[in-house]
Amino acid sequence: MRTIKIGIMLTLGCLVITMIACGGKKKSDDIITERIETPKLQEPIRLQPYTDSRDIQWIGRSYHIAIHRESSDSLPMVKDEIGQKFVDNVITLAVSRQDGSIFYSHQFTKKDFDRYIDDDYRKTGILEGLVFDKADGDWLEFAASVSHPQTDEYIPLVVRLSRTGEIVVKRDSEMDTNANEGKEKAEEDDDEI
Repeated sequence: MRTIKIGIMLTLGCLVITMIACGGKKKSDDIITERIETPKLQEPIRLQPYTDSRDIQWIGRSYHIAIHRESSDSLPMVKDEIGQKFVDNVITLAVSRQDGSIFYSHQFTKKDFDRYIDDDYRKTGILEGLVFDKADGDWLEFAASVSHPQTDEYIPLVVRLSRTGEIVVKRDSEMDTNANEGKEKAEEDDDEI
């Protein structure tokens, strides 16, 4: 019986020592966080030059379309949220007839699309692309974009060239699956450059 009492007293003693030891720990006011390293800024970033060339049939004749994109040091650079600089682009569109004579030629910059983009894209966006879409009756249609560099954020634009050499631009608000719906409304909203 005596050994049982000693065992109980030893167990109670261990419990008391454990409670005193655990209760005496200081609480730390230190906050542990992950260190986020600021990325190092690079030299101004340029998009790779891009060229697309194709022959098409339009209004009963053959035409050649050439599109060329290159960065331009003469344009103002843009910065992203961390201060990284990007060089803006110039895109040249040339449409020539079968005999080689030029039907239409223009160098587009972001300024050509100024009225279709907001202040954020005017300040931090670049002219990223211009691609041929389709020949549609008296019009050649192109898709253009002004984007935030190195992101998927962009403003889609439609550039239309008429058989008389008139350029009309609008914001592309239609999904490809609904291309025919609202077409009459979209044509009412077209603006000339």
